Amino acid sequence: MSDFKPPVELIKKERSAEEARARLAGLEGEAYEKQWRTWRTAAEDFQAAVTEYAARNDVTMARNDLEQAVKAAVRHAEEDPAE
Repeated sequence: MSDFKPPVELIKKERSAEEARARLAGLEGEAYEKQWRTWRTAAEDFQAAVTEYAARNDVTMARNDLEQAVKAAVRHAEEDPAE
């Protein structure tokens, strides 16, 4: 799994969900509820994309491992100022 490069399409979806989650900080009331729905939709979209990708491709890892590999790739990209 260490040589596995997650698909760009999944990385983009996870990054979008994480950005939506980060925008929740400091919000209250209706603004929070609206942003929470935006985050939830993005997170559900990512989860569905991971499931669909795992089902249509010959992935040699469990679906959960695929999800974790994508999330790790997003976290590492955010930590690397060169990217």
